[in-house]
Amino acid sequence: MYNILVVDDDKEIVGAIEIYLKKEGYNILKAYNGKQALKVVQENEIHLILLDIMMPEKDGIETLEEIRKNKTIPVILLSAKSEDYDKIGGLNSGADDYITKPFNPLELIARVNSNLRRYVSLGALENHNNSKIYRTGELVINDETKQVTVDGKEVKLTATEFNILKFLLQNKGKVYSIPEIYENVWKEEGFGAENIIAVHIRHIREKIEINPKEPKYLKVIWGVGYKIEEGI
Repeated sequence: MYNILVVDDDKEIVGAIEIYLKKEGYNILKAYNGKQALKVVQENEIHLILLDIMMPEKDGIETLEEIRKNKTIPVILLSAKSEDYDKIGGLNSGADDYITKPFNPLELIARVNSNLRRYVSLGALENHNNSKIYRTGELVINDETKQVTVDGKEVKLTATEFNILKFLLQNKGKVYSIPEIYENVWKEEGFGAENIIAVHIRHIREKIEINPKEPKYLKVIWGVGYKIEEGI
């Protein structure tokens, strides 16, 4: 059974989410501010976090930044605001996804399931026997150990970053649009995915490229999409 931490200072929202996710078979842990959330993460094995942005004592962005210092577990931000600024700020801090409140319970469940599938497929929870290595130049992904190396040095990616990079590297040389990347990685329709993909791509570049502004591996084809360069 997977443990999901729900963090929101609104106890009614936490209670409602708990009802929705318990019906899906998940075990729910609760916190009502950032400090409580960090304590729960430290003391328990958590597989996914639903994290509100606006909270007292320590807000969701500060909490997320603390979590990302040593955890790669998926984090979905909950925000009462619909402005792109809040969403992009959360993604820049290491969030995997976001949901704007008020949300549809079915969307919430779908996002939770999708992010957990990617986390499990990363190998953080399971071992896989099918050893596969994908390479272009000195960029290498070992899909059994879930390691990424560049010039022989290991690069630490989140579950979402790993799956985006693996998808593009498996199909190196081919250009994929933002909706195509989203649909292949998230397994959902990619409407309105521009900000999510753009921020994750930037994070990947910052980790695998010597000069992210002049990328060697992860290229943008303006007006079309992204690709991993082949034959380097």
